[in-house]
Amino acid sequence: MPVRVVLPADPLLGQPEQEAVARLWRRRQTETGWLYLVGLPSYRNLEDGGVEAAEYRVWVRAPENVWPVDGVDYDQVPTEPLPPKSTVREVLGELRPSGWVLAKVHEGRGPARGVLHAPDCDEAPKGSPLLNLQRALDAAENPGTRLCTLCGCAQELTPMLRGFDHIGDA
Repeated sequence: MPVRVVLPADPLLGQPEQEAVARLWRRRQTETGWLYLVGLPSYRNLEDGGVEAAEYRVWVRAPENVWPVDGVDYDQVPTEPLPPKSTVREVLGELRPSGWVLAKVHEGRGPARGVLHAPDCDEAPKGSPLLNLQRALDAAENPGTRLCTLCGCAQELTPMLRGFDHIGDA
C-alpha cells in the first residue's frame, strides 16, 4: 500500500523536508503512538559494480512522518494494536518482582532458621539472592523456616506445599 512519508531536512546540504511515496508494510501501536514500517525506494550496489533498485525499510512515527494517500484502503495492512488493559492488573496494580528471598535468623544453637519473603517485602533482607519457586519450596519444607504473612509469601506458597484442599478447613 502506498503512503506519503516526510523525509527529514538536511541542514548541511541546505535541503528542506521532502515528501516521498513509500510502501506501507505494517502498523504497530505503542504506548506513545503509532509506528509504521515503510519501505522507501533506494538503490544498492551489486558485487559486479552494477546498481539496482532496492528498498530501505524503517519504522517511522505516524502521523508526524507518514500520511495516507487519498483513495487508498489500508484495511489489509497488518496492524498490531496494543493488547487490551487487564482489568485484574488495573485492580491489583503492578506485579511484584518474581521469586522469594530467605532471611536467615540466627538464634543460638540448633538447626538453621529462616523466614521466606517476597523480594519487595519491607522485612526482606536487601541484596539477598532471589530463589526460584523450587528452591523456595525446598526452603519452606525445612521445619525451621517460616513463611512471611505480611508480604503474601505464606498465601502464595502454602497451597503448593499442602495442596489446595486445606484452604476450606481453616
